[in-house]
Amino acid sequence: MDARVDAAGRSGREDAEQPLQCAVDIDTSSAPPAEQFDLFRSWYQDVADTELLQERSHSFPAHETVWDLGTLAVMFLELPGNGYRCRWRHLKNPSVDNWYLSLPLAKGRHPGNWQVVKTTLQSFAEPYECVTENDALLALFLPRDLPFIQSSRIELREESKRLLADYMLLLHRSFSELRAVGVSHIATATTNLVAACVSPSHDRVTEAQRVIDAVIVERAAKIIAQRLNDQSLAPDKLCRDLGVSRSRLYRMFEPVGGVSNYIRHQRLLKTRDILSDSLDGRPISTIAGDWGFMDPSAYSRMFRKEFGITPKEARVEGWQGAQAATLQQISQPDSRVHTLSGLLLRNSFGH
Repeated sequence: MDARVDAAGRSGREDAEQPLQCAVDIDTSSAPPAEQFDLFRSWYQDVADTELLQERSHSFPAHETVWDLGTLAVMFLELPGNGYRCRWRHLKNPSVDNWYLSLPLAKGRHPGNWQVVKTTLQSFAEPYECVTENDALLALFLPRDLPFIQSSRIELREESKRLLADYMLLLHRSFSELRAVGVSHIATATTNLVAACVSPSHDRVTEAQRVIDAVIVERAAKIIAQRLNDQSLAPDKLCRDLGVSRSRLYRMFEPVGGVSNYIRHQRLLKTRDILSDSLDGRPISTIAGDWGFMDPSAYSRMFRKEFGITPKEARVEGWQGAQAATLQQISQPDSRVHTLSGLLLRNSFGH
């Protein structure tokens, strides 16, 4: 009996550590081209009526994925986009009356880079109609009986819309990294963030602040990674791109000595990786200069201070496990400013 109980316990823990799986994964390709829109329409027949107003061809390629977060659900719907104009209208008597945060998306310049067209929060129980030809839709579904919503119609402030949009895009990108064990934490953190945006209060904003900071830092880290060899990259430029003050940006990167130190460390990491490549025989000064370290002596001092060995030693001896462990500690300042998935899995907000 004890052995069976222990085996069941191990099985439960193993299931909890499994990657979070889609609850729904459907597309219209299973139907003939002329019937694809009708299939798409059937997906939402209990809550809304959809009508195709314009089409480029007789097909309607669409793909829907849904992640079940317990009290919440997140949907990502890929649509055929420009040239396929659709009308969406709530039914008078829908089968569910959930609230949902809706983010129509347009394709960005790079694959997988989505731009939010607008952000709205509404209920299936209230009348609503729109006409769209967007490339995708990201939506968060919430329970109807949320205590912080006291009205049947919600008007979000512009800063709240931007925050929720950034958070939802980051959450969607993080699903591949999430584990089933973190679902309740994710749902709680997300609900608290929505509450802080819908009905701001000191306590709610405090509860959600770590999530907010994680979103901003994730965006900052992505910009830094993309522009790491841009010599004009500086905190002031980042502040303009992120729409935050210099003091707030510094506060979020304070565990690593500020954003300038973080940028310098990432550049040193890049040179370390190149020096570890035995196939790259360029002079150390050339490699350093490519990443903004124009003074070889100053670069050598910074490298040794950061990693405990000189650039020449790194090239000759390779990279050791002890230094790698130190590097991990430095480059991951704390759970507040690492990744959204790490943040949500390590913190149970609201408890």
